[in-house]
Amino acid sequence: MELKIKALSPKIGNEIPAPHFATVGSAAMDLCACIEGDVTITAGARAIIPTGLAIALPSAEYVALICARSGLASKFGITMANGVGVIDSDYRGELRVALFNSSDSDYTIHDGDRIAQLMVLPVVQ
Repeated sequence: MELKIKALSPKIGNEIPAPHFATVGSAAMDLCACIEGDVTITAGARAIIPTGLAIALPSAEYVALICARSGLASKFGITMANGVGVIDSDYRGELRVALFNSSDSDYTIHDGDRIAQLMVLPVVQ
């Protein structure tokens, strides 16, 4: 399966790594924040963080899922606001990550921080 990835920001591939599998055993690719300034998510609040990326799945036989990073969730209480983000095969807009701060402390996202994971799976309709 070929996943087409389009950089919407000139920072992708330069200041911010393009999505890639970190190891041969990786099930998902890290997504990084692509933001102009720091974003602080106050305790109990949500924020939508852009990634500077768009993808093109090859057909309706695939779905992309945006999942939480377990380290952010277990260490800092930063989870996905919607549980899992579903990217349909015909969506071509920017991937944005809805984060929720479930902790009692504010948390700041910096440009280039790894904020979520992108996984592609087959779909049976």
